[in-house]
Amino acid sequence: MVRVIGFFAGLAFVSALLIAFVMPREKAEPTAAHEFHLEPKEIHFSFDNPVWGKYDRQQLQRGFQVYKEVCSACHSMKLVAFRDLEEIGFTKPEVKAIAKQWQTEVPTINDKTGEPTTRKALPSDYFPSPFANETAARAGNNNALPPDLSDIAKSREGGAHYIHSILTGYVDQAGFKNEKGQELLKEFPDAKTPESLHFNPYFANLNIAMPPPLAAEGQVSYADGTKPTIDQMATDVSAFLMWAAEPKLENRHRTGIAVVIFLLIATALAFGSYKSIWAGKKH
Repeated sequence: MVRVIGFFAGLAFVSALLIAFVMPREKAEPTAAHEFHLEPKEIHFSFDNPVWGKYDRQQLQRGFQVYKEVCSACHSMKLVAFRDLEEIGFTKPEVKAIAKQWQTEVPTINDKTGEPTTRKALPSDYFPSPFANETAARAGNNNALPPDLSDIAKSREGGAHYIHSILTGYVDQAGFKNEKGQELLKEFPDAKTPESLHFNPYFANLNIAMPPPLAAEGQVSYADGTKPTIDQMATDVSAFLMWAAEPKLENRHRTGIAVVIFLLIATALAFGSYKSIWAGKKH
C-alpha cells in the first residue's frame, strides 16, 4: 500500500513538472532601461592588455589631479593612503605636501580636552571623507549617497571603461534614440527623468543622481601640457581609479608571464627526461 501511494505521489510530482515545463510563459514587457541602456564605450587604456598591460604613471598623476580637484568634493577613497601615491611617481616630499594641503582634515581627539577636533593629514593617513557621516553626505547631495571610489573600478562591470562612459555619457533625453532608431520618450512616455536626476544611458536605470562632474574643457590645468578636454580628463581619472582598485595589476601580469615560462621549461624538461629514460624501451 505504501509503495502504491509513493508511486502516485511521484507520478503527480513528475506530471506537475512536465506541465510547468510545457506551459506557455507570458512574454516579459520591455522596459526603458532594457531597450535604451548602453554598454560601456571601448576606449584604449595602457593597462588593457592582460599580459603586457602597464599603467602610464603620468596619466595616473593627471587622474589623481582630476580626483583631487573635482571628485573629492563628494567622493571618499577610504582604502587609499596618501603614501600610496609614491607608487604612481610622486616623491616622499610631494606626498607629504599633498597630505598637508588636503582640503579635508582628518578627524581626531584633542589630547587635552578630549573633544572631537581635526588635524592636517599625514602621508600614513587614508584619504578623509568629505562628509562627517552618511546623513551629512545625503543632506549635501539631494538624499543620494556618493559611493566610495576606492574600488569602484573593480566593483562595476566594465571597470575603467564604465567610469569613462558615465563621465562622458550625459546627453539630452529629448530626442534620444537607441540603435534601433526608437525614440525613448515616444516609446516610453513615463520614462521622463525626474528633476532631481540626470539622464545618462550608460547608467543602469538611465537616471543618475550625480550631475555631470566634468562639464567644460580646462576644468583642471595639467602641468605636463596635456590638453584638458572632457574626454581626456575622464580617461585620466578612470585610469587613476583603476590603479586605486588594483594597484598590483602589473605584478599580477609579471607573475602570470613567469608562471607560463616556468611551465614551458618544465614541460620541455619532462619531455626530454621521458625520451632519455625510455629511449631504449619499445613503446
